[in-house]
Amino acid sequence: MTGRELITGAQNTWCPGCGNFTIQHTLKTILAGMEKEGKSLDNVVLVSGIGCHAKIADYLNINSFYSLHGRTIPVATGLKLANPDLTVICCCGDGDCYAEGLDHLLFAAKRNIDITVIVHDNRVYGLTTGQYTPTSPLGYKGKSTPLGTAEYPVNPLELVLASGATYIARGYSKKMPQLESLIRGGISHRGFALIDVLQICATFFPAAGYYSERVYDLGDHDRSDFSKACLKMREWDYSGDAKIVLGVFYERKLPTFDEKMAVTPLPDEEREERIRTFLATRT
Repeated sequence: MTGRELITGAQNTWCPGCGNFTIQHTLKTILAGMEKEGKSLDNVVLVSGIGCHAKIADYLNINSFYSLHGRTIPVATGLKLANPDLTVICCCGDGDCYAEGLDHLLFAAKRNIDITVIVHDNRVYGLTTGQYTPTSPLGYKGKSTPLGTAEYPVNPLELVLASGATYIARGYSKKMPQLESLIRGGISHRGFALIDVLQICATFFPAAGYYSERVYDLGDHDRSDFSKACLKMREWDYSGDAKIVLGVFYERKLPTFDEKMAVTPLPDEEREERIRTFLATRT
């Protein structure tokens, strides 16, 4: 299929001002560019989780899979292993990926599976009206923490760096051109890519002023330097008043999990016969 309309006719129910719109239209631009380059969008699969972000599967006209809460990455891993020719993109939330799905995130980074994970990091459970997540700042007041959280937030970039991710970046929903570059780089990267997107939740965590005063571009630096990447990631701990770095922190080339697990596919007739034989032994 060529020249498809990439935004579907499904009614969009995101709140006005939500950062999800930026991510949606950034992906639309990237997908349109891939199509112009001659790549079939039928070979692209979008996996989403549970949360406000997940509706993006309804709003982009490409193959998609709604997974369970926190389970975008194992679904994406299965898709990539079953068909290594697919371009597999995960859209997940900070609660979805850094809480329920944290174990899957770390093991996917460790394995270096060739998928791209885009985290809609609004630092709040927006769909369920404002509970705190692993990246909510210390003292955040929400439905589940009316007196403020007593926990410091995690630094997910540092976690995936330590776990073996080979492409790690941070973007911001009000910096769309840069975000496009970061996501495009993650998709073209051969290996596990994480793009953490500081996203505005217009209803429960409207932090545009906070972010816009602090963000700055990392610019050119040695992306292969693990120690320097870690130091840059630690400049801002998701709770303080430090400047917030945007850009690609780390990138390196390593063999991917799907390459290591690749097997020569069976001819269709032989594969179907094996399936029939297997099913016959289970009846």
